Amino acid sequence: MSLISVVVPVFNEEQNLRALYDRLKATLSKITGNSHEIIFVNDGSKDSSMQIIQGLASNDRQVKFIDLSKNFGHQSAVFAGMEYASGEAVVIIDSDLQDPPETIEQLYEKWKEGFDVVYAQRISRPGEKWHKLLTAKYFYRIINYLSEVYIPLDTGDFRIISQRVCRVVCNMPERNKFLRGQIAWAGFNQTFIEYHREARNSGDTKYSYRKMFRFAMDGITSFTNIPLKAATWLGFATAAIALGMLGRTLYVRLITEDFEKGWPSLMVAVLFLGGVQLICIGILGEYLGRILDNVRGRPPYIVKDTNLPGRSEAEGPAHH
Repeated sequence: MSLISVVVPVFNEEQNLRALYDRLKATLSKITGNSHEIIFVNDGSKDSSMQIIQGLASNDRQVKFIDLSKNFGHQSAVFAGMEYASGEAVVIIDSDLQDPPETIEQLYEKWKEGFDVVYAQRISRPGEKWHKLLTAKYFYRIINYLSEVYIPLDTGDFRIISQRVCRVVCNMPERNKFLRGQIAWAGFNQTFIEYHREARNSGDTKYSYRKMFRFAMDGITSFTNIPLKAATWLGFATAAIALGMLGRTLYVRLITEDFEKGWPSLMVAVLFLGGVQLICIGILGEYLGRILDNVRGRPPYIVKDTNLPGRSEAEGPAHH
């Protein structure tokens, strides 16, 4: 068993991989000698990322790769690497070099003190656009307000976890992964270090607004049912408003007789009620969609190729 397994999800990062590998090797060799493995998970890259990874693996037996059959998404790629990781400790780090590989040494020192989870909390984020900083800032504050599970503020997936936490998370059956929330929910001894995040080394971010919204919805629906309760209370509030409008309409029509025949009030009522109904149906649909994903039982990823021992092509998740 390796002392440390480093899981690196990769999606179209050909410009960053060699620099990432060099910095990872320098750091891991310093703190563990040869007792480590680097698991690159190719998440359906369209560039030469997989060829570069295979080249690194051919020259370094501590480099492992998992080539997924298509793009399953960042969280599923990380999950795949976690399932294959054999180290006593597992580090999760992205491949864009915004999270400095040298920080792994600080994470490792904290882990050696007996903590099962040590996450990296960002002090600064140079190179990020203001709207991304703003949405990231308030996302975790909103989800912590809604959820009973506290998810550390200003953190990503960059962290070190013990093998037992890794196994607990891998055994969670939900298909829509929100790993930083699942790790927080698992408990155990958790702490953090602070670090300055770097600007992206090269290339553009792979997180579009659509992916960010999807990720946010996965986080909210995975850890709280407050939106469902809010839909119920919104229904009651709407009914109360509708009754009030009915009373006012009857008063104006029968008592004051100061009214205009026509559609304005009717249209306002119809549009208001219709909008509330669509919002509530949408909330229910989000939860039902996730239930459907889990009922189908489809794997969160499919492996096309890997150099990890004892594994063959076209496999789903590993079983422990």
